[in-house]
Amino acid sequence: MADPVTYRPKTSEIPTEPGVYRFRDEQGRVIYVGKAKNLRNRLTNYFQDPANLHPRTQNMVFSAASVQWTVVANEVEALTLEYSWIKQYDPRFNVMYRDDKSYPYLAVSMGEEVPRMQIMRGARRKDTRYFGPYSQVWAIRETVDQLQRVFPIRTCSKAVYNRAQRAGRPCLLGYIDRCSAPCVGKISKQDHYQLADQLCQFMGGKVGPYIRDLKTQMKQAAAELNYEKAAQLRDSLAALEKVLEQNAVVLSDGTDADVFAQIADELEAAVQVFHVRGGRIRGVRGWVIDRPSDATEPELMQRLLQQVYAEATPASPTEREAAVSVDDVEHTPTSAIPREILVSTLPEDETAVREWIEQLRGAKVDLRVPQRGDKRALMDMVATNAEHALRLHKTRRAGDLTQRSKALEELAEYLDLPAAPLRIECYDVSHTMGTNQVASMVVFEDGTPRKSDYRHFTIRGEAGEGATDDTAAMREVLTRRFKRLQAEESGQTGYDEDGIQLASGPVDPNTGKPRRFSYRPDLVVVDGGLPQVNAASTTLQEMGITIPVVGLAKRLEEVWIPGDDFPVIMPRTSAGLYLLQHLRDESHRFAITHHRKKRSASMKRSILDEIPGLGPARQAALLKTFKSVKKIREATAEELAEVPGVGPMLAQTIHDFFQPNTAEQSEPTE
Repeated sequence: MADPVTYRPKTSEIPTEPGVYRFRDEQGRVIYVGKAKNLRNRLTNYFQDPANLHPRTQNMVFSAASVQWTVVANEVEALTLEYSWIKQYDPRFNVMYRDDKSYPYLAVSMGEEVPRMQIMRGARRKDTRYFGPYSQVWAIRETVDQLQRVFPIRTCSKAVYNRAQRAGRPCLLGYIDRCSAPCVGKISKQDHYQLADQLCQFMGGKVGPYIRDLKTQMKQAAAELNYEKAAQLRDSLAALEKVLEQNAVVLSDGTDADVFAQIADELEAAVQVFHVRGGRIRGVRGWVIDRPSDATEPELMQRLLQQVYAEATPASPTEREAAVSVDDVEHTPTSAIPREILVSTLPEDETAVREWIEQLRGAKVDLRVPQRGDKRALMDMVATNAEHALRLHKTRRAGDLTQRSKALEELAEYLDLPAAPLRIECYDVSHTMGTNQVASMVVFEDGTPRKSDYRHFTIRGEAGEGATDDTAAMREVLTRRFKRLQAEESGQTGYDEDGIQLASGPVDPNTGKPRRFSYRPDLVVVDGGLPQVNAASTTLQEMGITIPVVGLAKRLEEVWIPGDDFPVIMPRTSAGLYLLQHLRDESHRFAITHHRKKRSASMKRSILDEIPGLGPARQAALLKTFKSVKKIREATAEELAEVPGVGPMLAQTIHDFFQPNTAEQSEPTE
């Protein structure tokens, strides 16, 4: 760890304007991002007597090796830049709300010529309207089922749509009138687009006028003795009313609002968000996070608002018409940001946050804590949900989050490590009786999986036929992984033996993000006992790499250290042992999954695999030229030799393989 005095900038060099600052570690990785109204006042606080700093802040400044800052025009720009950097660098000392699941949304792809209604998760797409989130998939499927009775827009994929268009026949949904079948021209593309637009208006809150219009049409049809049409309209009304019943009215004035309630204790914080549109709850979402001991509730609320609204998109003209009345156009909300944002605690920089959200929305925003009436009652209901979520989280995890740092400290103590291992790599080998040998590398940082750094290995062996045993496979994997590390640390360029381009240094100088394999781990764990551990340790010693190595044996959960005749026995309830078990199980899962894929692929063999000297590249070239194995079988040796990469000798071998009788007849007779 670096002493803050070694990288402290001169006070006179720090500007007094608003700005954003970044603390980096010795390898250049960003570990903390912050903003300030006055950079000089804020940064000098970090370099005071460490005894006066909060323990978490102490840990941060001693982990850092440099500090940089960027001056901006005002606090709103600082707020925007701060969050974009937090999202880009993922600093481990910043607060980020991480959800343990991906919520489903009802999405309508209005950017397509023929819009599609579907259930979507993950990142949002451009020109797509989203409604939700829904807490359960079954709830959204039931909603889609009811909506299709009234708004029969397509739900099929592009491939299914194109196939129906070519065949001139709609799918089953088109035959049972659950889809208006634009693929075969039962409805024009323009009318289908208007139908999708009506669906978006209905889901966006324009409910009353649409219901009244349907009732008027139903009465008119009945008066004209058109009972079949009246019955269809009656069923449509029943379907819409069922959808509306699923979203209870919580605000009788039809308000659009997002309601944020936060419940926090000394260790954790839970947040619930209700998305209310047209007075009805359209979506519910929640988070539970570790609360840094020096983070205040206003600071946590500010981080939450930044994260929720950072990717808000402007509303389309149709959305604006659906969301507001004519005499309220100046306050038109977007689909993601309503006019009212109700919070249980005002954010830390209330003025800056409000201005930032108004810039995203393009109109005024009412950010406040409700004090009385229906909105206060709604806030209390959301807060009750947050309280229940926090209680359930604590019950399920039984203090696991609070023991994560304890687990790392226990590993350092039991394994006699110089410091807590912040980055741990675990390796496992998987095969079936020596065939389809693969290995996995699993990475944990700060006691949690870092899945973006996971890696698979295909074991080659000395003759390209796999390793002789698990220890030989482990030696090969570690050699390949740490040869790459040494090459990148020494600044070499080119490609490693796996064909992956080498990088210089652990941090990308263009983006500031850490590279996947350039970071040196603090601890290497192998799945196995003393033989595997000794093989791994010997491999690293031969390469001149000094990294602690341990192994975890499955039989009695013994922890083996190289050179020791007896294992380390950690208590069964130890948080450190639990972390090692989690590592081992995750590496085994990752390895066995890849092995099964490889084994399945090897079972799908082609007859071309039986021809000596014909590898995958030449097989692909032959199939590209002749289109099928049948035509390869019928080709002459001269035609085969014209394929790139296939010479006369190999062409004759292929021809003789498929035409053995011809080969026998061509042999000279005595």
